[in-house]
Amino acid sequence: MGKTPKKSSLADKVRKTKTSTAIKNNPFEVKINRKKFEVLGRKTKHDVGLPGVSRSKAINKRKETLLKEHQQKNKSSKFIDRRFGEYDTNMAPEDKILQRFAMERLRVHDKKDLYNLNEEEELTHYGQSLAEMEKFNDVVNSDDESEEKGLLSAELTASHFGGGGGLLRKKASGEKQQQEEEEGSQRAKSRQELIEELIQKSKQEKRERQVQREEAQELTEKLDQEWKNIQALLVKKTPKAENAEKQEEKPKLDKYDMMVRELGFEMKAQPSEKMKTPEELAREEREKLQKLEADRLRRMMGDEVGHSAPAQGHISADDLNDGFILDKDDKKTLAYQDGKWNIGEKSEGDGDENSEEDESDEEQESETEEEDGQDDDEVEEEEEEGEGSSEEVEEDEGEEDGHSDLDSEQESEDEERKQEDKQTSAKPKTSLSKEEMKAQQDAAKAELPYTFNAPECFSDLKDLLHGHTPDNQRLIVARTQKCNHPSLAIGNKLKLQKLVGFLLEYIGELATRSPPELTVIDKLIPELYTLCQMFPEAACRSMQSILGDAGHSMEEVLEVKGHATFPALDTLVYLKVTALLFPTSDFRHPVTTPALLYIGQALTKCPVRSLQDVTSGLVLCCLAVDYVSLSKRFLPELINFLAGTLHLAVQDKTSLGYSVVSPFRPSGKHSDLLVLSDSESFKYWRKKNLPLSAAQHLDFKNDLDRDNHRLMCLSTCLDLVKRCCLLYKDLTSFPHIMQPIRSLLSRHLLAPTLPKPLQELHNEILETISSAPVSHSRLVFEKKKPIPLKLLTPKIVEVLDYGKKRGSTREEREKERLKHKYKKEFKGALREIRKDSRFLAREKLNEILSRDAERKKKVKELFGSLATQEGEWKALKRKKRK
Repeated sequence: MGKTPKKSSLADKVRKTKTSTAIKNNPFEVKINRKKFEVLGRKTKHDVGLPGVSRSKAINKRKETLLKEHQQKNKSSKFIDRRFGEYDTNMAPEDKILQRFAMERLRVHDKKDLYNLNEEEELTHYGQSLAEMEKFNDVVNSDDESEEKGLLSAELTASHFGGGGGLLRKKASGEKQQQEEEEGSQRAKSRQELIEELIQKSKQEKRERQVQREEAQELTEKLDQEWKNIQALLVKKTPKAENAEKQEEKPKLDKYDMMVRELGFEMKAQPSEKMKTPEELAREEREKLQKLEADRLRRMMGDEVGHSAPAQGHISADDLNDGFILDKDDKKTLAYQDGKWNIGEKSEGDGDENSEEDESDEEQESETEEEDGQDDDEVEEEEEEGEGSSEEVEEDEGEEDGHSDLDSEQESEDEERKQEDKQTSAKPKTSLSKEEMKAQQDAAKAELPYTFNAPECFSDLKDLLHGHTPDNQRLIVARTQKCNHPSLAIGNKLKLQKLVGFLLEYIGELATRSPPELTVIDKLIPELYTLCQMFPEAACRSMQSILGDAGHSMEEVLEVKGHATFPALDTLVYLKVTALLFPTSDFRHPVTTPALLYIGQALTKCPVRSLQDVTSGLVLCCLAVDYVSLSKRFLPELINFLAGTLHLAVQDKTSLGYSVVSPFRPSGKHSDLLVLSDSESFKYWRKKNLPLSAAQHLDFKNDLDRDNHRLMCLSTCLDLVKRCCLLYKDLTSFPHIMQPIRSLLSRHLLAPTLPKPLQELHNEILETISSAPVSHSRLVFEKKKPIPLKLLTPKIVEVLDYGKKRGSTREEREKERLKHKYKKEFKGALREIRKDSRFLAREKLNEILSRDAERKKKVKELFGSLATQEGEWKALKRKKRK
């Protein structure tokens, strides 16, 4: 609402009543402006001020200007009094009225006597007074107007009501028409006569048009007849010899035209079936498996499956499924003769015709049987073509008019039925013997079931897969997944999520067996991948728990003993499965990142003490290379382990020239694991891949087998070094990373001491490392002259008296004066704007308060009147009760 205004109305009244001398003598009305110091010779203007007087003047001025603008704001209508002397304060009101009356009389007199030249003369026109003509009693006829008023001329009537044709045709000139025109000119025709005349003319025109149409039709028929007689004379047949010459003279087709014609004969693309949703596919798969399982169980029980369900023929889309088909003998031709249907009447001629039709039908059936016997092979090919041929047949049938497709389908069904009857009559049903039935039951029992329930625990999965071949185990898992698809039932999703964990546990158990069943694991990986794609979160949790347990067990062993053994075969299989199921190129992944950290920890913390440890380490290196093959992430543990593995094959370890890092030692008990016992044994070695089962158990019969395994490990190590060179050759520090391996291969592990396949790898690795360009240089200081700081000439300003800066020139002094004046006026304008805004706010508040007071007053009056009415009504009610 704002602040309440100060009550200054009484003070204003007192101030207005006082004289100026009384105000100046009143000390409460006078304000003295103090000075800081006296200046000799300076005249002062505002030593004494009258704030009350100036305030009242400012308020009155704002009321005359600003308040009126505020009141007239958003008002479009204005009344401006333009009467004579309205705003002249020097004239008396009586003088204003007299002057206005005189001006009005003068204006009326000038307007009335504008053309009054002489009052005695009277102006006339054609002998009539203009004054009387102004009354407009008689209208003067114009020369252009005709004597007959209100009548339509013949031309106008014909043009408006006769379709416009009367103006286009010439008028017939005759005596009768002239007489009619003379009579019409003499007397005016009535409306009825005009209408009758118009009707007669329209009928006459219609008859004329009909006659013209008939004449044109007769002429057209006559011309057509004459043209037929002439056309035979115009047609001239050319002899065959000339036609042959003309055909020979035809230009040869271009390649483009030939290609266009070939494209016209090409087979068009046929529409395929619509794409099915995963739920529909899963439902179809389950129904198919259930059907096969029911068939197998029926064979186990000894039922004959071959004749259990009759083959259903093709049903047309327009088939009404009435349940009966009329044979050709039953079909009767309908005819209408002498107003009656002749259905039941059969004459001798009809019987002869029927007999002839039967004979023709038998001949057709014999011909169709021969054609069917010839086309058995073609039928098989048409069945293999699938949906495309059926769609083409449907299109061809759809192009024919009428209901020919229904007739053809009925005929084909009749023929098939007749053929089946003949086959059944020719080949009687043969029932199976007891021995064949027993063999069929044994084969059905030995057959793998088609439907399986999802296992509830790990032991159920083991019992389900126990005793089956790897292929059958894969089929069991696949059929279990199809029969328990999540879209088929509510609880199937949880069952399949559990199945993921059970399969991972089963894979680990298969890896721990002796010997490990790696083929079964290889068969189960595709099904596990499918389940992982369906339930990625469940697979992620299961694999995280397995890798977490392996990492915690390694940390516990390291805390107790200070070193740990290399991971077992089941852990290695889990790491390989992780690389197959989850992406390894991500920067950070919840499964592959912990697996990569576990590999690095194993390559660093597990000491190498036997050939089995070397094999397990190389398997880990292979997995690490697979993990970083796409992302090309640098693993220092990988390069360190490969360099240490090559160090195990060096015989002379006195002067190495490179450093050996843990878990390897420069020299000691286990530093010669890959040194050959017989230097000639590499001649009998053939390159083979390192088996995964070697990480679990090694059994050597003699030293030759041991040396062969050492060469196999060395071959794997060199192959991994080559792959690492191809991965990291784009790194800037590649030559420095590979410097230990380069010095080891060039100085200690020479190519002549290796087999021929390994010599090729040796040379390729050295060439790759040596050909890597050195793309960086040593850090040196930049050789540039230092740039000095910018020096500025100091600006000297003359300081005069009183500590003020004054310009020496006249323009500068004028500029300073204008700046000072601008600041002063700007401050004064801001002060006046603030005062105006306060004044407007005060006036708005007064308006609001006045409106509120008026509204309260009216509300009180309304409540009072209502209370009075209520009292009167109650009094009247009490009076009625009495």
